[in-house]
Amino acid sequence: MSTRNILVTSALPYANGPLHLGHLVEAIQTDIWVRFQKMRGNQCIYVCADDAHGTAIMLKAEQLGITPEQQIANVQAEHLADYQGFNIGFDNFHSTHSEENQHYSNLIYERLKANGHIASRNITQAFDPEKNLFLADRYIKGTCPRCKAEDQYGDNCEKCGATYSPTELINPKSAISGATPIAKESEHFFFKLPEFEAFLKEWTRAGHLQDEVANKLAEWLDSGLQEWDISRDAPYFGFEIPGEPNKFFYVWLDAPVGYMASFKNLCDRRGDLNFDDFWSKESSAELYHFIGKDIVNFHALFWPSMLTSAGYRTPTAVCVHGFVTVNGQKMSKSRGTFINASSYLQHLDADYLRYYFASKLTNRVDDIDLNFADFLQKVNSDLVGKLVNLASRTAKFVQKAGGVLATEIDNPELWQPFVDAADSIAQGYEQREYAKVMREIMALADAANEYLTAKAPWSLAKEPGKEREVLAICTQGINMFRVLMTYLKPVVPALTERAEAFLGHELSWADELTFKGGVSLNEFKPLLTRVEQKQIDALLETNQAAVAAAQPAATAETSAAEMEPIAETINFDDFAKVDLRIALIVKAEHVKGADKLLQLTLDAGEGKTRTVFSGIKSAYQPEELEGKLTVLVANLAPRKMKFGLSEGMVLAAGPGGSELYLLEPHTGAQPGQRVM
Repeated sequence: MSTRNILVTSALPYANGPLHLGHLVEAIQTDIWVRFQKMRGNQCIYVCADDAHGTAIMLKAEQLGITPEQQIANVQAEHLADYQGFNIGFDNFHSTHSEENQHYSNLIYERLKANGHIASRNITQAFDPEKNLFLADRYIKGTCPRCKAEDQYGDNCEKCGATYSPTELINPKSAISGATPIAKESEHFFFKLPEFEAFLKEWTRAGHLQDEVANKLAEWLDSGLQEWDISRDAPYFGFEIPGEPNKFFYVWLDAPVGYMASFKNLCDRRGDLNFDDFWSKESSAELYHFIGKDIVNFHALFWPSMLTSAGYRTPTAVCVHGFVTVNGQKMSKSRGTFINASSYLQHLDADYLRYYFASKLTNRVDDIDLNFADFLQKVNSDLVGKLVNLASRTAKFVQKAGGVLATEIDNPELWQPFVDAADSIAQGYEQREYAKVMREIMALADAANEYLTAKAPWSLAKEPGKEREVLAICTQGINMFRVLMTYLKPVVPALTERAEAFLGHELSWADELTFKGGVSLNEFKPLLTRVEQKQIDALLETNQAAVAAAQPAATAETSAAEMEPIAETINFDDFAKVDLRIALIVKAEHVKGADKLLQLTLDAGEGKTRTVFSGIKSAYQPEELEGKLTVLVANLAPRKMKFGLSEGMVLAAGPGGSELYLLEPHTGAQPGQRVM
């Protein structure tokens, strides 16, 4: 098999805050694939960078009283520390605020312009007269023109889900200064994306994308592409457009160019890599981008079109993954499910999470749930109970026999499936079907443990004259462990390194699939400890404190906007009439024709179910509610609604929109119990 030349990237984290689990699932998915390719003998280079431009970074630096350059340098140091903590093996981690990125951004723009793919025209935007700054939609807040909810963003309402133009907001204010925006005209520059429609219809169906991604893009292509605004006005932290004073490249133009820049920086430092070998139109190398589903349009529409016009090659594949949820809920700072990488590393081994994510990852665009109860069980069962247990159950008997493995295979019929699995496991890694690979590896681990349990060398060792048989059994156990660790090496590099110290040599895919007899082992030391619930509790506590500390102090103005006033008081007798009961959500479903409602089927311990319509659609998907317990106002008179009869009310809290939370009882509560 000839050696492949592969360049791999993952999406650039924004230099405006810490890494969280959403960043990690992508970095881990990418790193596993890169490590696998390197183990197979391919030249596989992994580059990334911080996405360092934009208004948000400029404003963050201003808030902290530092320069944008200091801000991005500080964040890059934090990002690198977190990535290294999770053993992400970048060949280079650069920044989009670099000479290389400015060079290629300018070059690509000038080629687009020369090819007639840049247009310019005046547009009218909201302008902050106090900050002298044009305002993106997210920097404008006001009252929703539909439902009249206050403190809503300039493009959509989190309370009723309406979308609109910032000019439609009632009483709009700049979220930066509080000033009332004015309308102001400015010249902007546009990439003529519609001219690439025919190219994109072919490219998106040519095997570069997962089918579900190609299908989604087909909807956009069929509805007609729009020209893409690639410019922003000063003040803006970024690269000035060549020949256009006070006009800057929009951050999303130079962000993907950062892949090229990071690789060029690596080429210049190493000397054995040639930029054109990987990026020219004639390149025979492979190029893979790993990204999340929220940035598909930039990577699968804008980016290949820009590359084509500028005379560069397009990606071999854009590999798209879903979002991360925590305990079945969207990552949210207020819910305590927005977990930072640094918080995790203070309490748990990085390989735990690498393995857990691998056990969930497929090559589809599915969301991944980090359920901590499942996490604890899976790590302890698979990595500790099945894998590490193989070595710990056998090593002491080999050491007792002199530390040298026997020369013969005790059970060749059992050994052969371990070797034969290589092709299937390699194919699974290649196709990014990690969950399938983990299941296959753990099935082999189960077979190995069943063999040891049946042979029981710990019992044989007590019988005189059984030393040779015990050594043969344990030798096969160690060899099976070695093969499994070889297969898992891309996933758990730190654990593998400790296993290699015990085995006395580095594990490689080619050499480690043959039986090794007569070789010496080093002293066995514990390879991995079990996860304890107290570690998870400590992680969540640390993370909650870190997230709270990172939030700006609330002002009276923001507090008033986010909090509802307390209603007039009632007496105890009135309150005592309210019958609050624990209810199990048996079923949850969308309500046809309703913008805000979900239909809940509840079991409140009455021997029958009841239906409740609840306005929580903006915060929950039906599937994440089923099986949860909540609090029901059980004696509320039934209410006839357009969509049916609502037989009660479930309790929720929050400012509205996506920040709305069903009340959930503590573990141990049962349907029908009264809330006191």
